Amino acid sequence: MTPDLDHLRALLDSLTPAGPPRAGAAEADVVAAEAVVGPLPRSYRWWLRAYGAGTVCRAEVATVVPPPYADAAESVTAPWRREAGGLLRFASEPDCGDDFLFAAPSPGGERAVLRRDHLGGGGLEPYADSFAGFAAVRAAEAAGLRDGPVPAVARLWRTTPGLSLPDGLTLHGPHDLPERNATYEVARYAPGWVLVGDDSGGSGLFMRRHGRDRESVHLLGLGAVGPDVARDGALLTGDLIGWLEAGAPRP
Repeated sequence: MTPDLDHLRALLDSLTPAGPPRAGAAEADVVAAEAVVGPLPRSYRWWLRAYGAGTVCRAEVATVVPPPYADAAESVTAPWRREAGGLLRFASEPDCGDDFLFAAPSPGGERAVLRRDHLGGGGLEPYADSFAGFAAVRAAEAAGLRDGPVPAVARLWRTTPGLSLPDGLTLHGPHDLPERNATYEVARYAPGWVLVGDDSGGSGLFMRRHGRDRESVHLLGLGAVGPDVARDGALLTGDLIGWLEAGAPRP
């Protein structure tokens, strides 16, 4: 699945206090960096061009620095960032916190993200499937959502912080899911369910928070939310990710 850059921008802007417009990196500087470290992930490359520098939930993200300062510590081309096996350390938490590394380049325009937990022994573990997913998981963890409210949404967020399809269907990201659930008082009227998206036509997409079936998605009018969403709504799919990858066909 391809990261939705509009949702990525909305997520990043929600994490950053309003201020003067950011100055993104020049295309020539990004190209020069790629000549040193290899192809950069599409969504990280977009971040460099749109934002240039900054943090994602306290993790300092590497930028590009033109010559003669391309080896500066904050630059993605700094020698210490390049590790064996094509790994590239692109973000770090302060005070000896976690490091985040891009896996070796692969076809598709993105690179998986690995986390190194220094307190847990320094080993590497999978964290996200893209830079956009890295930002989504960081934001979800910071919001107390762990890596997502249900397993299928957690898998989605590891690639993209929300998704919009041409037919108006939207899957919420960690920057707007809590607010949408609060607005429609889902915890009050449909305890045990979570609103994960909407169809831009007055209906919401709901999934169970608990129980054996945490994969099915049900469509129900947002003005008719009640405790039995499965009874009152329509089943859209039993496999959220597969359904989205197939273009989210309607029953």
